[in-house]
Amino acid sequence: MPDKKSASFRDLFLHNRRVLFQYLRSRVGREDASDLLQETFVRALRYEAFHKVADPPAFLQRIASNLVLDLTRRRKSEQAVIEAGAAAADAPADETRPEERIDFERQSRQFEAAVAKLPRRSRQVLILALHQNLSHDEIARRLGISENAVRKQLRRAILRCRSVVD
Repeated sequence: MPDKKSASFRDLFLHNRRVLFQYLRSRVGREDASDLLQETFVRALRYEAFHKVADPPAFLQRIASNLVLDLTRRRKSEQAVIEAGAAAADAPADETRPEERIDFERQSRQFEAAVAKLPRRSRQVLILALHQNLSHDEIARRLGISENAVRKQLRRAILRCRSVVD
């Protein structure tokens, strides 16, 4: 029985991968589309009630759409943290109230400590993004890694820093 399931899933993959890839590529770009396409089929395989799905291609489309939404939200969140980190690098104005200045200094120290504790590659990526305002593509070229690796390292760095700075 597992061979029959594998064969039918393989057929589903072969018949739908091109359309799903084009859909994903149009929304997130070629590199991320490959990852999301793979994740779409992994999630479908893991879905225990997949055999009960009335329209498997539509189900795959829904999974892919949700993955696009998740990636978009994650990127917005990462960008917000990057912007917050860049803003934290700017000293408060002289007319800032003492309480705000103290809070800023405390958060700056927390952020600097969090960055210092990051793994080397995550720290490099974060510093290039925050302090040199480089794009993912520019960081990837400079460090000799893929844009996807840059995104992953940046995501890890942001999550770790966010958990430390309150």
